[in-house]
Amino acid sequence: MVKEAIGNKIKAVAVNIRKIREHRNYTQEYLAMKLDISQNAYSKIELGYTKITLERLYQIAQILEVDLVELIKNDSTEVLHLISDQRVSNAR
Repeated sequence: MVKEAIGNKIKAVAVNIRKIREHRNYTQEYLAMKLDISQNAYSKIELGYTKITLERLYQIAQILEVDLVELIKNDSTEVLHLISDQRVSNAR
């Protein structure tokens, strides 16, 4: 039961990463280059196949310009809404 819940959360974070990357119009190749890994290795992160460290997750959050906590605690719709709200606030 716990293992399944953790697996679901990892997949949710992976979806958040992919949705934010797409929202920012970043390619997988771009993120892979910034993380100094192959595109294939990065793709596995987005698919939830690779267990990533907290350090790697923090790096991804920085590149995507999103708060790490928001990346973990919210679903992709909420994260994209927060990003849009931040852009509006920053434009003022």
